[in-house]
Parts: sequence; structure tokens; C-alpha cells
Amino acid sequence: MIERAIQELGPWSWWVLGFVLLAAELVAPGVFLIWIGVAALAVGILSLMLWEVGLWTWQVQLVLFALLSVAAVLLGRRFVRSSEISDEPLLNQRTESLVGRTAVLDKPIAEGRGRIRLDDTFWIVEGPDLPAGTRVRVVSTHGRNLTVESA
Repeated sequence: MIERAIQELGPWSWWVLGFVLLAAELVAPGVFLIWIGVAALAVGILSLMLWEVGLWTWQVQLVLFALLSVAAVLLGRRFVRSSEISDEPLLNQRTESLVGRTAVLDKPIAEGRGRIRLDDTFWIVEGPDLPAGTRVRVVSTHGRNLTVESA
């Protein structure tokens, strides 16, 4: 079946597969199928040049496609990962984004624990014993708890 389809379409079978994979990436984006589509297009380019060569059998084409797919995915992941630098590096790290902010103690810090309100959320804080109403600065985080010092 595979051999028949490749023989009927000739070297263009890889071009068709490559564009189908690229279109599938548009429908179901995940930055994965694009690299396999690029590998199929690369085999398509080689097929246009080597179609009449006796060694260019469909088995060789499939093996080359598999190798190029793996190489393209690995190189693509490295390329995409290195370009994912956000202008908001603490976007999904809410507690880390609070370091450096100041607030007023809502409940006093007694025995090392108290509470502050930042924006619309109450946070458990740890630090030296301080009375309610004292202005404090967040210096670090531990899970969902904030460590504060007197501002």
C-alpha cells in the first residue's frame, strides 16, 4: 500500500505529506508536527533529485524520513526553548513576584507568624514578632508563605 502510493505520486508524495503535516500543525498547534513536516519536505527535495537512482527505494526514503524527523524535532525543541524568553519572567510564579513589595501587617506576627494583605489576597507571613499595623517588606518566599522584615 505504501509502495503503491509512493509510486503513483512519485517524489511529490513527500511534498504532500509535508504540507499535510504543516496544515495539521495549524489545526492542532503544539510545535511538534511542524518539524516532522519539515523532515518530509526535506525528503521530498531529495526525492526530486534522486528519484531515478536505483538506491532511492521507498524503504530508504522512510528510514531517512525517520532520521530527519528525530533530528528536526530535537533541533526544533532546542530552538523554540531558547527563544521562549518572556518579558514577565515571574508571570506564573505569584509568590516570587511579591518579593520586594511592602504591606501593612493585618494581624501581628506572634511566634514568627502573622498575616498581611497584598492586593486582594491575604498572605501568611513569617518573620520577627511585630505588632499589627507595622509596615513590612517581603524578602523571600517558602511555598505559599512569605518571609518579611520591618520596612
